[in-house]
Amino acid sequence: MFEADKYLDTVKRIHFIGIGGSGMCPLAEILHSKGYELTGSDNNETDTLARIKNLGIPVVLGQKAENIKDAEMIIYTAAIQKDNPELIAAFESGIPTFERSKLLGAVSRKFGNCIGISGTHGKTTVTSMLTQILINAGVDPSAVIGGKLPMTGTNGITGNSDIFVCEACEYSNTFLELSPKCSVILNVDADHLEFFKTMDNLRHSFVEFASMAETVIYNGDDENTLKVIAETGDKKYITFGLDCRNDWYADNFSVDNGAYSCFDVYYKGKKQGRAALSVPGKHNIYNALAAIASAVYAGVDAKTAIELLHDFYGAGRRFEKLGEYKGITFVDDYAHHPTELKVTLEAAKKMNYNKVIAVFQPFTYSRTAMLLDDFAEVLSIADKVVMTEIMGSREKNTYNIYSADLAAKIPDSEWYPTFEEVSKRVQELADEGDIVITLGCGDVYKIAKMIINDLK
Repeated sequence: MFEADKYLDTVKRIHFIGIGGSGMCPLAEILHSKGYELTGSDNNETDTLARIKNLGIPVVLGQKAENIKDAEMIIYTAAIQKDNPELIAAFESGIPTFERSKLLGAVSRKFGNCIGISGTHGKTTVTSMLTQILINAGVDPSAVIGGKLPMTGTNGITGNSDIFVCEACEYSNTFLELSPKCSVILNVDADHLEFFKTMDNLRHSFVEFASMAETVIYNGDDENTLKVIAETGDKKYITFGLDCRNDWYADNFSVDNGAYSCFDVYYKGKKQGRAALSVPGKHNIYNALAAIASAVYAGVDAKTAIELLHDFYGAGRRFEKLGEYKGITFVDDYAHHPTELKVTLEAAKKMNYNKVIAVFQPFTYSRTAMLLDDFAEVLSIADKVVMTEIMGSREKNTYNIYSADLAAKIPDSEWYPTFEEVSKRVQELADEGDIVITLGCGDVYKIAKMIINDLK
């Protein structure tokens, strides 16, 4: 038996170090709904932390040794530095202490049918799409989502069926802690190479993830994913993509202002229905096909799954429209890898705005250093780029890399050390008819809120 599973079956009081994190928040929401007594700590006020507080979970701002008092089990996020005093106290206390992925694995084994959504890009969107389809189709799933699902206002939900939908993140081999009955692979791209070192190592981890499942649903158009499948062995395979050789594929596209994609959905050559998406971009056609294939695997009728997708307007921080003020449209997106930035900015450029202004917060020194030229190339799609300094998160700047290095490679781009300066500069640049997109997986969304408050 897995060690974390054993304690989860016997304890009642669980403390979360970094409870406001996007991976921690949904687990806290699920355990809270199951009657566990939770406490937590974090260093920053965020939207997710506000949701945790609204549930009545006691949260301390600032991480100190005394925060772990009375806990019977302690969970910490991988973003916590090893010299964190609260984490040090946890390990010294003798209280069972586990990294968040261990708890997620334990939760996944509470359900008979875990569907793990993996891939370098699109996990949150597909997990959200699938969860919403299953809820509206009456399947009553449980789910752990890396962003807020607007229809529930939460990152995590608890249902009464045996289906558990969760994001399966490859970073630090987190997804290998899960016990999926169905592994979904959206794509495999170069990321987290500070951990994996090589693409071969990254692909091998995906092979392990796929090998754990009985059924594998995968992107048949993605070259690296095909290499993974070639090494996975005997499974039930279901493919999706735009190529008609896939089991699930799309054809007969029409696009309105880049934001509304309509297409026919086929399964093994037979038309199942016509999808009408309310989220922009070609990448979301792939996401939709993955969600449809997964929903049908979970028992939903194909026609129903296709129709229900129309009511999906995005996950939190995934091309999330924050509003229009003084004629300027504000959108927030979690994109933090060049591939994600590319599809997001290309979608925005097709939407008939006068200027696309990208406000980018680079995330981690390693990713910025390793993919510097790729970041410069894709950010140049925007009409104007304004950046914050790099958010280091779990890293120290041993790479000697700064936003100024990236700005030097992007024509007419700018960077500022404080959010206040970025906010002021964007207000000077933006005119009626423009779109401002805040980009990054840190707290860059706060800049959009600052600007909106000023404009109000």
